[in-house]
Amino acid sequence: QVQLVESGGGLVQAGGSLRLSCAASGSIFGATMGWYRQAPGKQRELVADITSEGRTGYVDSVKGRFTISRDNAKNTVYLQMNSLKPEDTFLYYCYYNSPFKGPYWGQGTQVTVSS
Repeated sequence: QVQLVESGGGLVQAGGSLRLSCAASGSIFGATMGWYRQAPGKQRELVADITSEGRTGYVDSVKGRFTISRDNAKNTVYLQMNSLKPEDTFLYYCYYNSPFKGPYWGQGTQVTVSS
């Protein structure tokens, strides 16, 4: 079992930035890490992910604005969010998956962007 704890969410004005962090209780070496987001009553949507080799992928709506990164030594994954828009308002969840265990999800951190 791997526990994931997200932090860094909050309220920000449109055009602002936030950096989300996800700290894992165990090693993230070899795991694909990602960030999903979800609005009430909607399906969870993949925002960005990063493989153990460092390959990244993004949903089209955040390309050029969001950057995912990982620090294996700290067992932490980050999501730098710039040029935030009101439509980026969601509950953001951290995700872990590996060939040996998972998937696991964090409890989520709320991001609210005001216009």
